[in-house]
Amino acid sequence: MAYTFGRQLLLNSIGFERILDAFEQLESGEAATKAQSYPPYNILKMSDRDYAIEIAIAGFRQDEIEITSEGNKLKIEGKVKATASAEYLHKGIATRDFIHHFNLSETVIVRSADMNNGMLVIQLENVIPEEKQPRKILIGGNTKTLVNEDKRQAAA
Repeated sequence: MAYTFGRQLLLNSIGFERILDAFEQLESGEAATKAQSYPPYNILKMSDRDYAIEIAIAGFRQDEIEITSEGNKLKIEGKVKATASAEYLHKGIATRDFIHHFNLSETVIVRSADMNNGMLVIQLENVIPEEKQPRKILIGGNTKTLVNEDKRQAAA
């Protein structure tokens, strides 16, 4: 149902295949039915270009966290390493293994990651290439330039 609606909604749109694929996954049940809640996280929009993901990772050491960015996927994984240094009489701080996956736009890159006061903060930036930024198209203004460029390429 969502897939059909998505196709109808985007009939006059070009390049939105990833959105349609996400609709397909939702419809087929491939997407997770329940959002991950451990550890809790925030997604912040700092400006038009800057974003941050904050993940509460109290009890984790830096060597127990792995952050991987591949294509448009960001994966944050926490693996608790056993410590035999103490016996807990009460353990109220949850430190269990976790994996969080985030889908990033093709133009979003990971700038940095820092741990501070039990928070993992990942800085993201939406870098829009010059050719994808808004520009004004003149009607008939560039026809001669394009023809001359085509002639130069044919001669080469």
